[in-house]
Amino acid sequence: MSVDTEVKLSKEERRKLKEEKRARKAAKAEAAAAAGGEVATEKSDKKDKKRSPPTTSEEPKKKKKKSKSGAATPVDTPAATNASSPSETAIATPAEGDVDTETPALSKKQLKKLKAAAAAAEEAATPAAPPAEFTAADKAYLAEQNITLEPATFPPHLNMSTLPVRPEIAKFLSAFPKPTPIQAVSWPALLANRDVVGIAETGSGKTLSFGVPGVNLLAGLPAPKKGGKGKLAMLVLAPTRELAQQSFDTLVKLGKGVGIGATALFGGVPKHNQIFELRSEGVRIVVGTPGRTLDLADAGDLDLSGIKYLVLDEADRMLDAGFENDIRRIIAHCPEHSGGRQTVMFSATWPESVRRLASTFLTKSIKVTVGSDELAANKRITQVVEVLDNPRDKDHRLTYHLRNHLKAHPGTRVLVFGLYKKEAQRLEYTIRRAGFNVGALHGDMNQNDRFKALEAFKDGSVNVLVATDVAARGLDIPDVQLVINVTFPLTTEDFVHRCGRTGRAGKTGKAVTFFTGENHEKSLAGEFMRVLRDAGAEIPKEMDRFPSTIKKKEHGSYGAFYKDTSDAPAATKITFD
Repeated sequence: MSVDTEVKLSKEERRKLKEEKRARKAAKAEAAAAAGGEVATEKSDKKDKKRSPPTTSEEPKKKKKKSKSGAATPVDTPAATNASSPSETAIATPAEGDVDTETPALSKKQLKKLKAAAAAAEEAATPAAPPAEFTAADKAYLAEQNITLEPATFPPHLNMSTLPVRPEIAKFLSAFPKPTPIQAVSWPALLANRDVVGIAETGSGKTLSFGVPGVNLLAGLPAPKKGGKGKLAMLVLAPTRELAQQSFDTLVKLGKGVGIGATALFGGVPKHNQIFELRSEGVRIVVGTPGRTLDLADAGDLDLSGIKYLVLDEADRMLDAGFENDIRRIIAHCPEHSGGRQTVMFSATWPESVRRLASTFLTKSIKVTVGSDELAANKRITQVVEVLDNPRDKDHRLTYHLRNHLKAHPGTRVLVFGLYKKEAQRLEYTIRRAGFNVGALHGDMNQNDRFKALEAFKDGSVNVLVATDVAARGLDIPDVQLVINVTFPLTTEDFVHRCGRTGRAGKTGKAVTFFTGENHEKSLAGEFMRVLRDAGAEIPKEMDRFPSTIKKKEHGSYGAFYKDTSDAPAATKITFD
């Protein structure tokens, strides 16, 4: 036999041997499958020891060996498993495609991120308070009071005695028969720790709207450490000293029962006195104007790091006065919303500037609107407009209305508005010379004299007060039944706020306005007539001589080229034959 033949025979023999080997492996695999399956990996073997301890009657275990193709084939090993019955030897094996791998340990940073993401998801999925059902009575109340809720999550709370607040606060509120509309719709959301934007006319009870939930929140906080940081927990920003003082007085009375004090910050008085008050024991509420509040915060004399409840009162007025940058800088001294700060904003109107501020500092807020969010005069105020040809006739008509009103309604109060400080001084002299007991309130007076004049007007020592627009907003003086606008203000917004000093808290009032059409008045005639028309007031025929067009307000960025989309119907095409 040649060498080539031997080589060929050896190749055939090797091929036969491989085929026999494959057949033996296949037979063993079939036998293992019939016995109930075997353990695939060494890890699963270790787990199986716990499930079925080895016995003397165990058969040898099968250990998988990977072939070049990657398929696992069982190989006999000295280890044994119990194969007495399929039910005893059946072991859970990984499903096809499963991989038995160990989970890598996460770093502290990764764990922190996962916890934060889980908390955020839980907060988004679970609101602070579940939406309650609106009853038919709730819906009827909202329709009757012309109230809009966005979103409609919390029904109005109409019963003062069942308000979920501390007993001391409930006792204070027992003096009031029922909540005002803005209180009824804002309290439920605020007591649920939600951010709220409230749009309502002046004199509607907004101070207690934010004051009651704020003081109730502070009463539940732990007492601060003596001399420690974060003592102050509630900040109220107001546009004028008078409004700040008024809110301060209300909050002092409200917090007295629960042992929470307040202090007021505004210009015109020495700073060192206010700094001393801030350090007084029990003071946890600050009510201030933006200017003085920012001064003390920047100087380090006012610590706002512990503020839990932030209120922007008369937000539109503060923005009109140019306080937007100051407000933003003050809020930068406060904790962020994620740090537990609740933010409340109240305004009489809802212009773009207020919307922008709300979107920046409020989170998931609820907007409550009583009436309209557009500029509108109070419909409970009777409007009387006298068109005068000669401005010199104003003094005569002024004394005429004062005499008639005070004779018919003795003991009531009358507010007389002038445009400038010099005019206010002249009107004060004219009214006093006519025999009336009169006071004044304007920018040329120091703070002490302003407070004295305001207190004298409130307690009835004087029944006529002459003021400029500095007092046109925020003052809550009872029984002001008549407002006289001797000179029309520079804007229709100021006209609405002047008239808003009467007809407050659901009462009726009267406003008399002298209109000559001189200087700035002519350009405001159209807007003035629109405000009167919307309030249902009678417009005198003499107003027809003035242009009824409404001057377009220029946009801050685009000027007169800003496109203001209105609800007017599309123009109709007319074809002439």
